[in-house]
Amino acid sequence: MTERYNSAAPRPLARLAVLAALVAGLLAGCSGRDGDLDRFIDATKKEPGGRVEPLPEVKPYEAFTYTDQDLRSPFVPGGSGGASAGLRPDSKRNREFLEQFSLDTLKMVGTLSLGGNHYGLVSTKDGRVHRVVVGEHIGTNDGKITDITPSKIALVEIIPDGLGGYIERPAALGLNE
Repeated sequence: MTERYNSAAPRPLARLAVLAALVAGLLAGCSGRDGDLDRFIDATKKEPGGRVEPLPEVKPYEAFTYTDQDLRSPFVPGGSGGASAGLRPDSKRNREFLEQFSLDTLKMVGTLSLGGNHYGLVSTKDGRVHRVVVGEHIGTNDGKITDITPSKIALVEIIPDGLGGYIERPAALGLNE
């Protein structure tokens, strides 16, 4: 058999030469586009260098010595030895009439002095006026009246602290003129 030479199909070596020439031409065209970048780099290298600020001085670590071991832990509910550790509302006490109303529905409407006794006058939302004295309870949070002045009725409420205990909170009914 005789081999025929096909002049239309280029030889592999010729293909490689054409490809190499094409790549060389592309690379030569790219080098012209980086001229401005090269000039910028050269100009930057010729500029004087900047000054670097010195690092701040590192202060040595000072150890903290905890000296409050005898105090109540803030991470334990309740605790012991606190002034309000045993504070609880008296559940056995008979409730007074004004304890069925929340403080925001009650209004102080005045004071009254009779026979040496000083009374506060409190109006409920239905318009009825009631006399109160120091020591009586008022409001839904076991509020106990501590002082009656011409301008306000001061009391202390016992409210839950959210941790299973109770705390005292001052409150007042002011005279609205």
